[in-house]
Amino acid sequence: MSQVTARTKTLTLLGVTFVVSFCSFAYEFVYSELLTVMYGGTVTQYVITVGLYFFSLGVGAALSDDLSGDRPSNLFRTEVYLAVLAPAGFLLVVALNSVRIPQAVPSELLWVVARSPVVVVGLLSGFELPLLTRMVEDEEGDTDALVPAWASRATNLLHGGVVRVMGVFWHVERTTERRSGLSLVLAMDYVGGLFGAVVYARVLYPRLGLIPTIFVLALLNGVAALAFVARFSGEWGLFRGERRRLVGRESATLLVVCLLVTASYGVAVYEHERVDETLSSLYLEQDVEDEYAPGAMRASVVGQHTTTYQHVVEYERTWTGVGENPHFAGETERCLRLGTAVQLCDSWADSYHSGLVDVPMTRFDHDPETNVLVVGGGDYVAVDHLREYDVTVDQVDIDAEFMAYARNDSFLSKWHDDAYEYDRLTTTVADGYTYLRQTNETYDLVLLDVPGATDDDLLKLYSTEFYGAIRDRLASDGVVVTWTYAASAYGDHNKAFTNTVRDAGFTRYAPYWAWEDIDADGDVERVERFYVLAPGDRPGTNGTAFDVDRGDDYVRRHGDRYRDVRWREVPRYDGVEVNSIFDPNYDIIVD
Repeated sequence: MSQVTARTKTLTLLGVTFVVSFCSFAYEFVYSELLTVMYGGTVTQYVITVGLYFFSLGVGAALSDDLSGDRPSNLFRTEVYLAVLAPAGFLLVVALNSVRIPQAVPSELLWVVARSPVVVVGLLSGFELPLLTRMVEDEEGDTDALVPAWASRATNLLHGGVVRVMGVFWHVERTTERRSGLSLVLAMDYVGGLFGAVVYARVLYPRLGLIPTIFVLALLNGVAALAFVARFSGEWGLFRGERRRLVGRESATLLVVCLLVTASYGVAVYEHERVDETLSSLYLEQDVEDEYAPGAMRASVVGQHTTTYQHVVEYERTWTGVGENPHFAGETERCLRLGTAVQLCDSWADSYHSGLVDVPMTRFDHDPETNVLVVGGGDYVAVDHLREYDVTVDQVDIDAEFMAYARNDSFLSKWHDDAYEYDRLTTTVADGYTYLRQTNETYDLVLLDVPGATDDDLLKLYSTEFYGAIRDRLASDGVVVTWTYAASAYGDHNKAFTNTVRDAGFTRYAPYWAWEDIDADGDVERVERFYVLAPGDRPGTNGTAFDVDRGDDYVRRHGDRYRDVRWREVPRYDGVEVNSIFDPNYDIIVD
């Protein structure tokens, strides 16, 4: 066998190593993010997924010796199985969260089933490296000749420098002989893994989203399998007359399957926007319906996209239950959902922001001297309410893509009324905690229009450091307002949150609700729970928290509910830890 043939075969094997390693690492991130989206808890899901993945890799590597009978054919089969099973496992996890599972099914069983695709992909990936290593070692030829002479000289110089540095700490003897197959394959594996991580984080996930990404990776597995067959198959390869050690015996059936799934994935990737929208809509519509009594609400997704920080979905919900609709007036209304949480709906968008803005504004002068900070609120609806008081507004939100979307979206436009053009508004694209630590401004009122504590990505916004930074930026009579989960429904969260804000220096709070007749039946319902938080004493008019007579039409209409809201001491719960950035209390996360 000629040196040229050996080199091209070795290069093919190393190229396949790069591709399969790229896919293997990226699969790990896709499954981690998918499980986070479905079940919450970024740290928990990533840690468990990585652990299961590496455990399965080890098991697969240990079993790989039993596949030595026909290594080329077994590697081809492994790539085909990965191309089929990795997307199938992804869709399985989505399906588990898109159908109604009988309550008799144990949650532990669902936990195992949802993570079984990670084990399968890890096991199959564990076969790859040992098979490739042994095939590279079976080849003959000078591995230094795999690259051009100039690149080889540069590599040797770099290698010599690295070895000299290593000699300071270890006993070394530079190897000048041919590199082992293991070292070559491992080097290419690590390079492929790095590229898989970077490309997933910077290109695939932010630009395509999870669903198209899984098909891109499966397509690469299919292409790698076909390239391998073309070079090494004894029956189907392009070099069948060549004398060589690597001969694979692939069945016609498996080759046809590989061709079909690879072609299908190619179409799916080409039509990735349509595929993403279709599959996402099926899941999201079922998920929205399941938030209500089964069969009582039908959801229809009308638009969705993914920003760097969140998945944005607009949908219409239609009441299909028996009897009067208790959720909104009429048959259908439009809602906006960010991630797993509903941001606003037609029936309560105005009353929620009246509770967040109009009620606490009864404490302050309605002029430019009043300085207000809005953390979050990228839909600009809170800014629209503040504009009515002629106050100065600073807004900080991390998601510039969503804010750009909100400015032009017809649904949100009717609620913010182009408030982003308010001449006393300064908007900063930044993390709220970082902004608070860096700004020198002081504020009379800080409004937290932020997502709920549904994920450990959001723990920072519920930490003692975050609230401590807010306290440091308050004026002498300043307060902070935030919506909260009801203590009766989320007791563990409420206790952890209460101890956290007290630890940050907030000793007084005034709780109240936003109210609205959301279903137009003549009775007013609670819409959202809010806290006004203050460090030290914050006396209001006649000892109350709000001056209803200074309120707008909404506040005066519900004046009896706000007139007697009084300050209370923030309690401290024994045995409940605060939530800190460096020592998180996961009880603060709401499932």
